[in-house]
Amino acid sequence: MSAVHVVVPAGIDDPARPSGGNVYDRRVCNALVDLGWDVYEHPVEGQWPRADPDALDALTDALAAVPDDGLLLVDGLIASASATALAPAARRLRLLVLVHLPLAIPGEDAVLAAARAVVTTSAWARTQLLDSYPLEATAVHVVEPGTEPADAVSGTSGGGNLLCVAPVCRHKGQDTLLSALAAVQDLPWHCRLVGSLEREPQFADSVQRRSAHYGLTDRVELCGARTGPELADAYATSDLLVHPSRGETYGMVITEALAHALPVVATGVGGVPEALGETPAGRPGLLVSVDDPVDLATALRTWLTDDATRGRLRCAAARRRQTLPSWETTGIRMAEVLAAVAR
Repeated sequence: MSAVHVVVPAGIDDPARPSGGNVYDRRVCNALVDLGWDVYEHPVEGQWPRADPDALDALTDALAAVPDDGLLLVDGLIASASATALAPAARRLRLLVLVHLPLAIPGEDAVLAAARAVVTTSAWARTQLLDSYPLEATAVHVVEPGTEPADAVSGTSGGGNLLCVAPVCRHKGQDTLLSALAAVQDLPWHCRLVGSLEREPQFADSVQRRSAHYGLTDRVELCGARTGPELADAYATSDLLVHPSRGETYGMVITEALAHALPVVATGVGGVPEALGETPAGRPGLLVSVDDPVDLATALRTWLTDDATRGRLRCAAARRRQTLPSWETTGIRMAEVLAAVAR
């Protein structure tokens, strides 16, 4: 069997709604096609995982289009919220669930129990699922995200071009970042926040107000969502990625930055340490405590004032860049899991 039906949230290719999950879904589908698989995509409308009756009806229609004994891969944002539709369908289909983020919502246990295999994007997420649900360890697999090759950045001598890439939402922690930046405003730097301002507009407004309150409006730039060449240019013209997230399953933005040999300061949550990785030259970044602007400010001050630290982290980032997995590798690993379920 070399055909797979993939259920994804509608809009995964919408440039106004970039996300790590959307990128992962698209790149995996493309990689499977390149490997010779027949991939049938079924985009399903809805505010997943907050499924309403119309969204569940759309999912039911998509499942009906999959032939009996068909191989079915469902994005976890949909799957975890759809036990009433997926659990019965799993009796006639070969169900796999792709868990970008364990949601711990009602019905997730039933869906995962009905799946023949579960795919996670980090070892951290796999451990979370095995600790939370009575799943067979051999049925839960890690398929790490790949990275797109990129040119290495040269960086500036002072390291003051800071970059944060994430939708401006509470769980991404830009409020903590603004507080930390206020504590280092005696130093030269400029910070760009690249990410949608539409996901949580009230939070985005509060970030702008916080910037004004601290007198940082000339130094903090809210750029909105960027993709493709515009995003690549943002990385290429930066010195440091700052990622103050309150939770990450993996943190694809970190490996995107490392593909440019860009060092990272990030909260050590979830799968972030995995994404950051280790090298013979050391870790290519600094990990800080979540929701701790003092710790983040200390790391930023060290980066901005210590030439030796900048040199060490840049060297480690250049080494890590050489070991990042490709999307082809991700596709091969996903194909192996699919093929095992198809047998």
